Amino acid sequence: MSDDNETHDSARRTLFKVAGAAAVAGVPLVAGNRAAAQNSAAAPEGHPGGAGPLKDPRELYVHSPFQAQPQPWPGLASKMIPRPDHGETTYRGSGRLAGRKALITGGDSGLGRATAIAYAREGADVAINYLPAEESDAREVGELVQQAGRKFVALPGDIRHESFCKKLVKQAADKLGGLDIFVNCAGRQHAYDDVLELTTEDFDWTLKTNLYALFWLTKAAVPLMPPGSAMVFTSSTNAYNPSPNILDYSMTKAGIADYAKGLAKQLIPRGIRVNAVAPGPFWTALQVSGGQSMANVEKFGDSVPLGRPGQPAEIAPVFVMLASTESSYMTGQVVGINAGNGLPG
Repeated sequence: MSDDNETHDSARRTLFKVAGAAAVAGVPLVAGNRAAAQNSAAAPEGHPGGAGPLKDPRELYVHSPFQAQPQPWPGLASKMIPRPDHGETTYRGSGRLAGRKALITGGDSGLGRATAIAYAREGADVAINYLPAEESDAREVGELVQQAGRKFVALPGDIRHESFCKKLVKQAADKLGGLDIFVNCAGRQHAYDDVLELTTEDFDWTLKTNLYALFWLTKAAVPLMPPGSAMVFTSSTNAYNPSPNILDYSMTKAGIADYAKGLAKQLIPRGIRVNAVAPGPFWTALQVSGGQSMANVEKFGDSVPLGRPGQPAEIAPVFVMLASTESSYMTGQVVGINAGNGLPG
């Protein structure tokens, strides 16, 4: 979120010196992003995360056609064409999460990366979980968090294992000096046009990543989180209108929405809020690493009323709002960010 009257602290002033003329909206390009900037989906002036004039939301970011660009799972944002905008050069903070301590799964790319950047620039220390194959993307996130003057903790590992989930939460809390925000963005999506092609192994992979891990992580996190803490889960519009080629993914996203609503009621006596977001089509590595067929990638985002996919930077302000005390009266909600396809009433 932008604040034209914001007084930047010494860390932000340092960023201005480092970035020089390359800075956009007060935040610099990190070294790993400079080469990619020419081939990115970065928004023009007027992006929701930065100051600027009004701009038609249909024209803020790139539209299809996109080129076919298959990547092996889990995919890297740094290899996508165009490179997604996670707010690296646009998100400006205003202290809304000052002093908070957040664990974000899937924090290397996509929605998790955008959230990590925004949280750091809002004043939070950040730990992220990711798969070892995503290390290069995770290192970029670490640079951005540290440039914001915040502590960064990298915790690679596979959340399909209960023992690792328990260790992950404990390590995050130990290294951050506490835990009061837990965000679950990690997810598995693999497209199959025919249910007969969906193997038990892949079905199990999706459910372990998307549902079992969330159950294990929240069980580990709840005892460590003080009153006033917040959890934010990632559901999907597929929870309500499932795409025919990602049935197992859609099932898990419906489960996450229900889990958030039920867990919110259970955790009210502890003073912990639980909410979820339900994104529409967002341009992330999930899509190009098996989450969609290449035919669907080429026309990705065409079907929504805005006529284009969302960029991760466009969802980060919602993750900030749900974690901050601004949303103290919100719990058990599922917030749609889906370009005009509303959630059921």
